[in-house]
This record gives sequence, C-alpha cells and structure tokens, in this order.
Amino acid sequence: MSQGYAIELYFDPALENQILKAWNVLARRQISTQLMEIESRPHLTLFSSPFIEPTKLESIIKNFASKQEPLPLSFSAIGTFSSDKNVLFLAPAPTLSLLQFQSQLCDAMRKEGFEIGDEYKADSWIPYCPVAEEVPKTRMAEAFCVLRDLKLPVNGYAMDIGLVEFSPVREHFSFMLGNTMEA
Repeated sequence: MSQGYAIELYFDPALENQILKAWNVLARRQISTQLMEIESRPHLTLFSSPFIEPTKLESIIKNFASKQEPLPLSFSAIGTFSSDKNVLFLAPAPTLSLLQFQSQLCDAMRKEGFEIGDEYKADSWIPYCPVAEEVPKTRMAEAFCVLRDLKLPVNGYAMDIGLVEFSPVREHFSFMLGNTMEA
C-alpha cells in the first residue's frame, strides 16, 4: 500500500556516487540501511503528499523541466531533524536558484489546482538529501563522524526531476532538466 508520493530532484552521476558512498559506509557499519531497503536514490524532495494523481502531474513536471537548466548544488552541511525517524542528511547551500526552482515548481502545481502543504511553501521549505533514516539514537554520533569524513562540500548538479511513489520507492516518471525527453 502506498504511503505517498514525492517529486524528487536527482543528481549527476558523480554527485550521486559521492552520496551513495556515504550510504554504503553507514550500511557496512550497520548504522542504517533504510534508504537502500526502500530502493531510494540520492535526491532532494521538492514536494510530497499522501495523495496525488500521477497522470495529472506528468505534463506539469515535463513542461516545468523543459524550461529549467541543470542546477548547481553544493552540499556543505550535515544535519538532523528533531523527530522520531532519526534522519541524517546533507544540506545543500540554499542558493537563490535552488529556492526559486522549488518555489516555481510549487507555483506551477498550484495553478493546476494542487494544494501545497506548509512545509513546501517558499518560506518554510528545507532542502536536504537524506543519507540515513532510523539511525539508533545510540549511534547518531558515530553516524555524524562517518558523514564528516565525506570532506564537504560535495558539489555537482541536479539533472533530473521525477515523481515517485513510496514505500518502497517506485518511479512513475522522470525528465531531464532542459530537455523534453524522458530521463
């Protein structure tokens, strides 16, 4: 049974591989394997909702992606949220271009009748790339140390945007930025 849908921003292969290295180290140390188990891939979540009609969203995202260029990203911080899920993440520098990208996507969706939740509104969205979920509280410090070994900042580009259903993660579609062809 689906837990929800997310519009995700995906990275160039070099950046994706850098983040996957962190996932693999955390898995080898038996700190967290959750993201691999649900078959996720490194991403930034631009929007999420428990209910979406994927066919209504496909043309919006395809049109939006065709008007965008690959987006430079620099992951320069490690963070966590104060929640029961014990998520660790890499945070990109919140550049104006990244914040505008997400805001313009939500504006395009709003114009087509989609409701945008508070956490995805322009003044409250927090961009982050999850690297570990459900980390045992007793291993959070160790997980932080593993991530500090990444030698931040980790730089690259956002190249694709897609819609996934979770969990496990199943991609409905994705589009390259600046291109009308499917990724």
